[in-house]
Amino acid sequence: MIPIDRRSALRAGAGAAVAGALATGCTDSAPATPTGSVSGPPRGSAAGSSAGTSAGPSPGNGRPAVRTAPAPRRFPGQPAEIAHGPRDRARVALTFHGQGDPATATAVLAEAERAGARITVLAVGGWLDEHPALARRILDGGHDLGNHTLRHIDISDLDEAAAYAEITGCAQRLRKLTGSIGSWFRPSRTQYATPLVQRLARKAGYPHVLSYDVDSLDFTSPGAAAVTRTVTGQIRNGSVVSLHFGYADTVAALPALLDALERRGLRAVTTTELLT
Repeated sequence: MIPIDRRSALRAGAGAAVAGALATGCTDSAPATPTGSVSGPPRGSAAGSSAGTSAGPSPGNGRPAVRTAPAPRRFPGQPAEIAHGPRDRARVALTFHGQGDPATATAVLAEAERAGARITVLAVGGWLDEHPALARRILDGGHDLGNHTLRHIDISDLDEAAAYAEITGCAQRLRKLTGSIGSWFRPSRTQYATPLVQRLARKAGYPHVLSYDVDSLDFTSPGAAAVTRTVTGQIRNGSVVSLHFGYADTVAALPALLDALERRGLRAVTTTELLT
């Protein structure tokens, strides 16, 4: 159980960190302005399993070699678009759209790690351009890192070439920063991918598109209590929850949400772990 004084401190810190910055978050229903940085491995987790392995010695230019991050995997028996994991195991995946104020992202990661939870971050390419250190920070924390398109525009409205450029543009940034195109792809501004987007994602190297079965609606800024109620009212074994970096309500809701999962015997794991 998370102590009350720590919850209060987290909420106070979140409010200070994102004062005046709520409008910068990533949403899937309204325009958002990209923004992200962070630190420290999760308590009680084997971070090395998600952080990747060394790509070898320094390349001779004084910079450390890029450690290769986990690549996309095909999960036999799973559909092209995955909305949830197995319903017979007490595991859930909290997935965060990676965009918004880096201070808020830092607070979310730190709180998840204090609780021994792992999350999945679907990063926007433009956000990674502005805050490249976040990519490695997420992986070093033992979390999944994936692709949420380059500019976070409505991918369903784009023609084939433009949609493919959105997917591969973010994939290129992830590869440059981590050595991999990321573990997952999630389309922008939609819960479900069109057949075209599914096909383009496969072409880009993602065997599955990651959807979700629980929408927290945190991007509407309904208040921390409402975010917690929405998620706990719908979540069950195998659920994949959609949340966002960049919103104070999300940070403030996280301690109570993680408490509620623990009370119900639900373990928050990465999406890869959920399906493995």
